[in-house]
Amino acid sequence: MAKTKTTYTGKDVADFVNSYVENEQKKADSFRLIELMQEWTGFEAQMWGPSIIGFGTYHYKYASGHEGDAPIIGFSPRKAAFSLYVYSPTEKSKELLAELGKFKMSKACIYVNKLSDITISALEGICLESLQYINEHYECGCRGEKKV
Repeated sequence: MAKTKTTYTGKDVADFVNSYVENEQKKADSFRLIELMQEWTGFEAQMWGPSIIGFGTYHYKYASGHEGDAPIIGFSPRKAAFSLYVYSPTEKSKELLAELGKFKMSKACIYVNKLSDITISALEGICLESLQYINEHYECGCRGEKKV
């Protein structure tokens, strides 16, 4: 079975943003997303893999037997757009997407060019809905180092 690439690395989040993100607006948006997601989740930002900033941890196990740990929510400040790992398949999340603003979406990832393209309150709702979904559907969804 393939080894999971997205694992907790222990690397410094601010160092990553400062060295990886070249565009100053994207850098400012990255630090703002870190503040917001820490506030919404109660978890400190942590590096997962080489480029994902995650908040909290949960354990997943698929029917195939593949299992591992992942951040509850997170994002990556990729060159083309932010990849937001915040979506859960609930009716409320679908409703909130209609209020989010300008974005593209794949199966489980929301792509946003800049924070000013979206409605932050809708993003907050999607993040909170995902926290609730993970806690209800996965083993120990509340794990992680709370900043409280």
